[in-house]
Amino acid sequence: MSKERDLDSYSEMLAEVQAFHTKHDFKGTGGEDLTYRVALMTEELGEIAEAVTKGKPVSDLAEDTADLLILLIGTAISAEFDLKKAFWEKMEKIQGRKSKMINGRIRVSEFKD
Repeated sequence: MSKERDLDSYSEMLAEVQAFHTKHDFKGTGGEDLTYRVALMTEELGEIAEAVTKGKPVSDLAEDTADLLILLIGTAISAEFDLKKAFWEKMEKIQGRKSKMINGRIRVSEFKD
């Protein structure tokens, strides 16, 4: 029987990814090297793009996006920063930004005129 999890808990997600890193000794075997992790994230982003552009099932998009999320959480572990804190700080920053329509699509960015 699988253990009960709070599926909405970032702390449990973080613990699960940390357990995965520990199980496979990522720290001792190069799995936490940041350049390597960027390459893995790039690969996963390519798979997300492929799922969208080739009209693959949403289940493929969901799985590839989950892979990227796991890599992002693992990168926070590897680089020793608090991703949840960084998320909320960034959300606060971007919530105050104005949006612009560029080429028919909305952009919310730090526009420099």
